[in-house]
Amino acid sequence: MKIIISPAKKMTDQEDFFEWDQLPVFMDQANEIKDYLKELTYDEVKALWQCNDKIAGLNYQRLQNMDLHKRLVPALLAYVGLQYQYMAPQVFDLDQWAYVKDHLVILSGFYGLLRPTDGVVPYRLEMGAKFDRPLAGSKNLYQYWDRRIYEELTSGGSTIINLASKEYSKVVEKYLGPNDQMMTCVFGTEVEGRVKVKATEAKMARGEMVRYLAEHNVQDPEMMKRFSSLNYRFSEKHSSINRYVFLKGKGCQ
Repeated sequence: MKIIISPAKKMTDQEDFFEWDQLPVFMDQANEIKDYLKELTYDEVKALWQCNDKIAGLNYQRLQNMDLHKRLVPALLAYVGLQYQYMAPQVFDLDQWAYVKDHLVILSGFYGLLRPTDGVVPYRLEMGAKFDRPLAGSKNLYQYWDRRIYEELTSGGSTIINLASKEYSKVVEKYLGPNDQMMTCVFGTEVEGRVKVKATEAKMARGEMVRYLAEHNVQDPEMMKRFSSLNYRFSEKHSSINRYVFLKGKGCQ
């Protein structure tokens, strides 16, 4: 069983956490992307990042000095965002770390695919970014990564638990074959019979779900139905074999 999650835009470069274990799988591609980004002007990367001058200035400076082999932080501790705050990997015990090392994968526009203890540096690059200048003949990151992330993720033939946003999950989803199983978790509220998802609340719930899976050493996706954090409950009525829906303020249905 593999659990996929999205990265966060904001990252830390603090090194006072655990030691990282290994370099990411797609280092050649990450270096190619880094070199491509460094050739862009400030205005070009700012447009690519779609951010204000303060954020662009910080990340442009990071880019100029970027070395993918120095000052590395374990990937799961490098991202700063709601999902990661609610997951709280900084306080995982040894068993929980062992669980996420076996099961959790972070999808990344820059690194492709990250294991929790892969050593990474801060970067800014969303999977949905579009290039004015082609990157190795590709006009966007979906074309660039092609099947590589999917093939690495499914090399063990595992069931995929999808806790990633659509922007990231579709880099895997579009290649799924008849022998693959991806189970997507949806966190929302019922409004006039339909499930409405609020992005902020969904990020919190995804982080809580990862924590739940690690705390309970979940090996069977069926156990996810017991998740009840943040007032969410599994809704049988709204779910299907490949889509687990959790509704806020609702009992199990």
